[in-house]
Amino acid sequence: MSSEKIVITGGPSTGKTSVIKAIEEKGFTCFHEISREITLQARKEGVEQLFLTDPLLFSRRILEGRVTQFKEAKAHLDSIVFLDRGIHDVIAYLDCFNTEYPEEFTSVCRQYTYDKIFLLPPWKEIHTADNERYENFEEAVKIHDCLQKTYSNFGYDVIEVPKLPIAKRVDFILNSLM
Repeated sequence: MSSEKIVITGGPSTGKTSVIKAIEEKGFTCFHEISREITLQARKEGVEQLFLTDPLLFSRRILEGRVTQFKEAKAHLDSIVFLDRGIHDVIAYLDCFNTEYPEEFTSVCRQYTYDKIFLLPPWKEIHTADNERYENFEEAVKIHDCLQKTYSNFGYDVIEVPKLPIAKRVDFILNSLM
């Protein structure tokens, strides 16, 4: 029997990492966002912002990393596993920024499916930018809309997580799984 794979997604600076960490503190297995690792690795290779310099290469690396996470989550012994972003986020971001991509990206999204998708909405009061997160709040709203559309287009019933303190967001997510 494979684990139930639950995606926590949302635009930049919506509290995903904080929610994932709080879920993990409750004893659940969580797979963390990989885009920062890829961005930092690209910097070591001399590319300041790989997504801006070569969005398709960046997206391919993200896609490969998320497929690996999916396979690890599927094989995990825990009954529920959480992932900070899903494979489909790659297409959402590419579509959002009008970047063409090969059909294989769409095929991968059809091949690997999740059990539930939780979407954290844009939240101006907690939005911040840093060296790896360069999107402003308006772009975060646009990305949110693209994520919603992409997951819906792949047949998912996306569950929007209310703007609440972290503990209450975690409770909302866990109660939605019961």
